[in-house]
Amino acid sequence: MSNRFFFEGSDSENSGEDNLPYPKPLARSAFLTPEFDPHTYLSTLRNRHQTLEDLRTDLRSRSQEISKELLDLVNENYEDFLSLGSSLRGGDEKIEEVRLGLLGFKRDVEGMKSLVDQRRNEVTALIDQRKAIRRQMQIGRALLDLDQRLCGLEQSLMMTTVNGSQPDHAAPASDDEISDSGEESDEGHAGAMSTSRLRKHTQQYLLAQHIMKRVGLNHPFIVRLEARMTKVKDTILLDVGNALKQAGGQDTKYLMKLLAIYRDLGESQEASKVLKQRHP
Repeated sequence: MSNRFFFEGSDSENSGEDNLPYPKPLARSAFLTPEFDPHTYLSTLRNRHQTLEDLRTDLRSRSQEISKELLDLVNENYEDFLSLGSSLRGGDEKIEEVRLGLLGFKRDVEGMKSLVDQRRNEVTALIDQRKAIRRQMQIGRALLDLDQRLCGLEQSLMMTTVNGSQPDHAAPASDDEISDSGEESDEGHAGAMSTSRLRKHTQQYLLAQHIMKRVGLNHPFIVRLEARMTKVKDTILLDVGNALKQAGGQDTKYLMKLLAIYRDLGESQEASKVLKQRHP
């Protein structure tokens, strides 16, 4: 059956054909809606007096027309499309300018980074130098304190006199070391050497020894003080030994105090020797 369309305003009697209503052409606007759905659109054609084959033929014809229009549109704008590349000429220079600008910016950033790293290294070196100076100042103060304490201890032990000579500590204890009353006395032990005085000398010696260890035993100043510290320790042990020899055998409390001084000095064996000499 041939396709015949019914157009509004036409007269079927004048056409010499029958009076059957033929379908109108498919409206092109129906395909342009954004929410176009083929199933929905076909459901609207249920009252259309047209066979399915004729509908397919109509749709193929419409598709061919659209394809032809698209091809004509491409052909019309083909020259403009080809001239698009020539219109972009000169863009290489712009790209090169941007590239050179980025390279310059990169060099500036790298220069600033190296400058920051240099400043950071300088600041780090200055901080380390400051810490080292503070450390040296602390060591210097500790050494001055150590020397003052050691000089005071030597004077208290009567190891040095005004003219710088060293008295003989093997001699009997002086009147200042023999206490018979007040702070220097030991209860029940008149004429005995004061344990409080000996204990004070021992504490000062141990404190000086602690300062030496804190500074470092390999420090040159500490190495030079070793001989003086040894003499101080020997003098304290000599005084404690004399006190132990002079002590009576019945005052256990006094003896325990003297033995505690030996223990603090790490010379418990020396105390045993002195006790054996008392009781051969």
